[in-house]
Amino acid sequence: MYPRPFEYQRAGSVQEAVALLQANPDAKIIAGGHSLLPAMKLRLASPGALVDIFGIEELKSVSFDNGATIGAGVTWANLLANENLTQYGALQEAVARVGDVQVRNRGTIGGAAAHADPAADVPAALLVLNAEFVAQGPNGERTISAADFFVDILTTALEPEEVLTAIKLPAPDGTSAYEKFAHPASGYAVCGVAAAVATGGGVRLAVTGATYTVTRLSSVEAALSGELTAESIAAACANAGEGLDLAGDHFASTEYRAHLVGVMAKRALMRAAGLS
Repeated sequence: MYPRPFEYQRAGSVQEAVALLQANPDAKIIAGGHSLLPAMKLRLASPGALVDIFGIEELKSVSFDNGATIGAGVTWANLLANENLTQYGALQEAVARVGDVQVRNRGTIGGAAAHADPAADVPAALLVLNAEFVAQGPNGERTISAADFFVDILTTALEPEEVLTAIKLPAPDGTSAYEKFAHPASGYAVCGVAAAVATGGGVRLAVTGATYTVTRLSSVEAALSGELTAESIAAACANAGEGLDLAGDHFASTEYRAHLVGVMAKRALMRAAGLS
């Protein structure tokens, strides 16, 4: 199916992109296009205009200096090729599991974050790594914490006239890992869990795919306030899926996804804690 007619405008800068969004209330931003274009072809989305930001060079920079600043326009392939990404284990492993070679060569980390697909890999890693999102709009620049950025299915805290410009990560503190049970056809996460273990103690976990939006596993975190052992991790993760707003479909029921949350959480935590 073909998309409905639309206007196409290519922005040369972030400021120009913001201005184009202001002038076209029905406009949508496009970068890699892997999420928006299929939705348009199915007519699940019909924006009157597209503002292309893929060519904006200021969105393609990556810096690792007492933390990380990743431009929203950085492709998965370019990010994965940066050896400094190994400092953030969960993010590196999540990026490596995104799509296929073609998707990683064109898709961008900012586009995926802004799209907020409930089965995307990277939001879980960004959440446990305490990422911050930098957005620019008509009223200037603001920073949004990961805890506030992901609001609901396909919904973020970005305003319609804002452009996501960068994702910032604090300096690494401990180790992290990402585990995923992928759908055999699409490759999306039926259930993915990112886990981070801080150097001074404490854990953070987030689940994607099994829920309608990326979600912290607060009950597991609370149960692991002491020393991490294989036994304590297994006990804390046994009922990790309880109390979550779980998705369900013909491929994986809510009950099966609840089971997967516990399995993936245990695997991610064991690796992040250096126990497997």
